[in-house]
Amino acid sequence: MNKNQNTGFILIVDDNPTNLSVVCEALNSEGLRFRVAMDGESAIAQVERNQPELILLDVQMPGIDGFETCRRLKANPVSQNIPIIFTTALADSDSKTKGFLLGAVDYIPKPFAQEEVIARVRVHLQLKQLTESLEQQVSDRTKALQQAKVKLVQQEKLSTLGELIAGIAHEMNNPISFISNNIPPLKDYIAGITKLLLLYEQEYPNPTAKIITAIEELDLKFVLEDLAKILSSFEIGSERIQKLSNSLRSFSRSDSDEKILANLHLGLDSTLMILQHRLKGNGDRPTIEVIKNYRTLPLVNCYVGEMNQVFMNILANAIDALDEAIIQGEMSNKPQIQIATEIDSEQLAVIRIADNGMGIPERVKKHLFEPLFTTKPVGKGTGLGLSIVYQIIVEKHKGVLDVNSQPGMGTEFIIKIPT
Repeated sequence: MNKNQNTGFILIVDDNPTNLSVVCEALNSEGLRFRVAMDGESAIAQVERNQPELILLDVQMPGIDGFETCRRLKANPVSQNIPIIFTTALADSDSKTKGFLLGAVDYIPKPFAQEEVIARVRVHLQLKQLTESLEQQVSDRTKALQQAKVKLVQQEKLSTLGELIAGIAHEMNNPISFISNNIPPLKDYIAGITKLLLLYEQEYPNPTAKIITAIEELDLKFVLEDLAKILSSFEIGSERIQKLSNSLRSFSRSDSDEKILANLHLGLDSTLMILQHRLKGNGDRPTIEVIKNYRTLPLVNCYVGEMNQVFMNILANAIDALDEAIIQGEMSNKPQIQIATEIDSEQLAVIRIADNGMGIPERVKKHLFEPLFTTKPVGKGTGLGLSIVYQIIVEKHKGVLDVNSQPGMGTEFIIKIPT
């Protein structure tokens, strides 16, 4: 990371002048901008005025401690996505676990080693920049999709959603490959350094007082053990992003020229993975529970990319319906989506997707599959989603698309396609 690469600042929250001096000197040596707060209340006030890139937060402070400060920061939409690294002399596992459960991304033990402070700050600034870059790419691609919808209306054909998602997956794959491919050699380097240190310890069992002091200040044994844990967390994070990338690629398969045999369960699961961020709970509603009742389905001869688009439209509409039910105060039960598959007596593959939202009035239901018809507010829908679903299922796959819905009883879409 270049010294001037980060244009934001780091907020240091600590009431100890000695600790502040060490951390400030470390950040200053790297050309990193920083600000200081002496207690939790002033830190929260500063963050609300101007959001930092990263927060170094002491646990033991006057007034509210670091744990409570972290909890409040994570509960505030303005600051909930800012990475927090605890700086603490508390080395017990309970304190560390509590910090991570509150949303901290890391911790730096006291007394500080400048190299460790710099290394950990660098890593988390890079991870934050990577996340923001990915979010910007998704945002840019989403805007491109908006334009594709207009083109769809004008030319009366399906949008290029598959190509869009494939592009996002490709862009995600490059940075995550860089990270995951560098973890194995990093592991080897650390193992080699550890082996060398142990060899030194064997060959020179009586180090000088200066070296003994340095080892005790660094807590060398703990650092070597913790390095392995940090690398493990990097591996887990990389695997999660790779799974998302694979789901995006699976979803975006564009076989529009010919049908192929496909696993519809894989398409449903890939779509759910992409929509995972919308299924999670937030301040306005609890997590939407997805109940899957998959029965054995043969491989189905279909246009895979277009079938995935069908699943995306129907599931996204179900989430919208549940959100609307909660906003209107009409949701007494936990929001839920049920997905069931089976082969019927006519050897058709049947997919049922149902929500327990407010349902659809009869006067609206008869217009659902008409192009440009939408019940959503201006700017929230184009009226193309269900008309595209109808075209793909009925016209291209010679299947059946039905909807069962009553006000207050939720909505169920039933898809039937030949195998």
